[in-house]
Amino acid sequence: MIALSAAAQAETLRVAYWNTDLNRAGPGLLLRDLVAGKSTDLTTATAAIAALNADLLVLSGFDYDAGGLALAALNSALPLPYPHLAALRPNTGIPSGFDLDGNGRSFEPRDAIAYGRFPGEGGMVVLSRLPLDAGAGADHSGLLWRDLPGADVPPLPDGAADMLRLSSTGHHDTAVVLPDGRHLHLLTWHATPPAFDGPDLRNTRRNHDEAAFWLHLLNSPQTPQPPFVLLGQANVDPAKGNGNPAAIRALLADPRLQDVLMGDTVDYGGTLGSLRVSYILPSAGIAVTASGHAPTPEGARHHPIWVEITP
Repeated sequence: MIALSAAAQAETLRVAYWNTDLNRAGPGLLLRDLVAGKSTDLTTATAAIAALNADLLVLSGFDYDAGGLALAALNSALPLPYPHLAALRPNTGIPSGFDLDGNGRSFEPRDAIAYGRFPGEGGMVVLSRLPLDAGAGADHSGLLWRDLPGADVPPLPDGAADMLRLSSTGHHDTAVVLPDGRHLHLLTWHATPPAFDGPDLRNTRRNHDEAAFWLHLLNSPQTPQPPFVLLGQANVDPAKGNGNPAAIRALLADPRLQDVLMGDTVDYGGTLGSLRVSYILPSAGIAVTASGHAPTPEGARHHPIWVEITP
């Protein structure tokens, strides 16, 4: 158990995650639409975010720009804007220079370090009511896939393994400053889906290894001290659907984590149907007082999910 001060014991935080799918087809288009204020999906999204009433909110499927302008525009559209923001730079759309999908061309979205029509497509952002400490966090998104212990890297063009990163969107540790001065670490990721594969099963292998990264981190000297919350889009269900569920099953069974929010988080329809692909896993020792799935916003695919914790 973590020893908490009286003030910290009284502090309940709502932590939420939502894969928004708000990404656009080109750079700057999300910002354009946010400024115009006329896109139905964005109007619906801001209403859904406001209804979540989260103290700490992580969104994925949100295009990155270096100045955080799109995030600032979204935040300003909320009835109660967040005082602390972080746009997490993804690996999506960064050219690799290699023909990774073997179709004879080298600068298409599937040849990028991670799928993307432009650098930054479909990134992740953090909106927080509490201060963020950039110096106490970490960005693990530069780790080469081959350098993950036990990595299941498929055959690649000569030289590609020297630059191909594991993270598709990213593996980030964002440190939140709690009222008593301690840090709560948000460990976030959005894995590539185990689909749209060729015979080498590159996406399926990568999806598994992106979840396996957290097992590696938890067993390494780089693991953050509790309390922390692991959350994001694993893009794999532990019991059904496509993909290799071994790593996500191991995370759900790990005694250092709490699996408090079960149930499907998306309905893809067709043969895939309803799956659990989004996760919030508080570290052991955090008191979880409530959890739930918010309704899927109209036109969206994924449920926002949330937990209330006393870290």
